[in-house]
Amino acid sequence: MDATRLIKPLLDKEYPMISHGDGIYLYDTNGKRYIDGSSGAITASIGHGVKEIIEEIEKQANKISFVYRSQFTSEPAEKLAKKLSDLAKGGEYWSFFVNSGSEATETAMKIAIQHWQEKGIKGKNKILSRWMSYHGITIGALSMSGHTGRRARFVPLLEDFPTIQPPYCFRCPFNATYPACNHMCATELEQAINRIGADHIAAFIAEPIIGAAGGAIVPPPGYYQVIKEICKKHNILFIADEVMTGMGRTGKMFALEHWDTHADIIALGKGMSAGYTPIAATLVSEKVMEPIQKGSKLIMSGHTYSANPQSTAVALAVVSYIETHNLVEKSAKNGKYLNTKLEELQKKHPIIGDVRGKGLMCGIEFVSDMITKFPFKKEIDLTSLVVSQGQNNGLLLYPAAAGIEGVGGDAILVAPPLTITTQQIDELIELLDQTFEDVEAELQKKGIIST
Repeated sequence: MDATRLIKPLLDKEYPMISHGDGIYLYDTNGKRYIDGSSGAITASIGHGVKEIIEEIEKQANKISFVYRSQFTSEPAEKLAKKLSDLAKGGEYWSFFVNSGSEATETAMKIAIQHWQEKGIKGKNKILSRWMSYHGITIGALSMSGHTGRRARFVPLLEDFPTIQPPYCFRCPFNATYPACNHMCATELEQAINRIGADHIAAFIAEPIIGAAGGAIVPPPGYYQVIKEICKKHNILFIADEVMTGMGRTGKMFALEHWDTHADIIALGKGMSAGYTPIAATLVSEKVMEPIQKGSKLIMSGHTYSANPQSTAVALAVVSYIETHNLVEKSAKNGKYLNTKLEELQKKHPIIGDVRGKGLMCGIEFVSDMITKFPFKKEIDLTSLVVSQGQNNGLLLYPAAAGIEGVGGDAILVAPPLTITTQQIDELIELLDQTFEDVEAELQKKGIIST
C-alpha cells in the first residue's frame, strides 16, 4: 500500500489489516484469527457477520437511508424509541438519537440543564460526577469525565464537574471496608452538594459499572439506592451513563437494574447497534420532558444524522436479535462462568490483583505485590504489554485505567460478545493464560518480578 494518510490511535504503529469477522472471531488479511475478547470497544455484543442484521441493512437501504429529522420522521426511528421506552425501567422514556456515546452523554447534560431552565430555575447549570469515570471525548462529555489521563491536554477548556470519589472497594479512597463503611463513597455526594449548593446543580452522572476509567469497578449493594435518594432529596436529576453497560452487557438489559434503581436520563450507545452502524441515544423520562413539553417544545440539540432510518432500523434489528436469542440471560449465565475462570487465573498468576465485574463485562487489575496491592511502575506500562501480547497470541483485550485517582495502575476489560459459548470461553481463557505467562516471563527476564 501507499503511505497511509489515515490518523490511527498511534501514528508510528503498524496495525494489521482486517479482512472479515464471524461470530466472536476476527480475521486479518494474513489469515490470522483473533478472539474478540473485548467486543472491539465493548461494542460488538452480538458478534460479527450476523446475517439477520446484514439483511436488515440491505432491506432498509433499498427503502431510504437518510432523511433530515426536521423534515421527516420514520417508522424505524418511531419503533426504536417505543422499544427502548418499553425496555427501560421506571416509567415512560423519550429517545433522542445521536451518533456516539459522547454525543449521548453531552445531550443528557444539555437536556438536564434545559429541564430546569424550562421550569424557570436558571441557576442549576452544574453537572456533578465522579473521579475515575469516563463519559466521552467531546468537550462537554470530557468535562463530566473524571479520567485524568484523557482530561490532561484540555483542562483549561473543561468544567470542574468531577467531584466525588468512585466506589472503588479494591482501593477504597476512605480506607474503609464494606459494609462497615456505610456507603461513604455514596454519601460523599451529599457533602459535595452542600458545599456547592443544590441551587447550582442540575444533575449527577455516573456509569453504573465503571469501564475504561476503572476496569469494571462494581459498586457495593445499596450504593445506587443511596445515590438516588440523595439526588431526590436535593432536587437533582440522576443521569445513568449506560453507553458501555447497557443492552444486556452485564446480565441485565440496563446495569442499573442490579441495584433496583432507575435514572431520570439514560445514555446508551455501543451495544445498541452492536457496531453494525453508528448510533446512540439519550433516553429522557416523562418527568424531565414535562416542562419542555409545556414550554419551548424543543430540545436544544441536534445532529445531521440523528434518528436516520438506516441506523435506527439496524439498531431495532439488533435489539430484536438480543431478545430472540436470550442474550441478556446468556450474558448473566456465561458471565458467571467467565468470572470463575478468571478467578482461577488469579490464583495462578501473581500479577493479577483483582477480578471483578458483572455479566460479560469483567475487569482484571494488575499489581506488583498481592499483599500491598502496589501497582507496577508507570514506565513499565503493563497494560500495553498485556494488550499487545494478547493480540500477538490472537486475543483482543481492552485497556483500562486503575490505581488511586485512576493513575499509576494497570487493568484490562474482558468483554466478549454476548453470543460466546462456554467452550469458546475456555478457548479465550487458554489464550489469556498464555498471555499472562508470556508477560510474566518478560517481567522476570527484566528483573521486574522474581521467579
